[in-house]
Amino acid sequence: MIASKHWKPLTITGAAAALMASIAMMAGCAAQPPASAVSDPGPQGGRGTPEGCQADKLGDEVLIGKTEAEAAALLKGCAWRFGSRDGKSLPATMDYNPQRRSIDVTGGKVTAVHRG
Repeated sequence: MIASKHWKPLTITGAAAALMASIAMMAGCAAQPPASAVSDPGPQGGRGTPEGCQADKLGDEVLIGKTEAEAAALLKGCAWRFGSRDGKSLPATMDYNPQRRSIDVTGGKVTAVHRG
């Protein structure tokens, strides 16, 4: 090894330390087994339950005009999510699921129901 008067020891900067910590956390997450299925994942992306839901027996038009709480009660066990609230679109996945309902709410009441 050649010594030099301009040689400085290698130090870890804050950014490098953060990067190494992030890599360590990701590696830890990858090593864990997948989570078990939740029996009732609830609304907002839930896949529904094998028993189905009350709204399947009534039809989507029954939801129109209901409050959010009334619609949520009817949709228990269904695959559903909020599509928009007071005219503002909400984040959603792009996968197509014909059983899933996306409901639009304006002023606390359901104004539209879309499938997919």
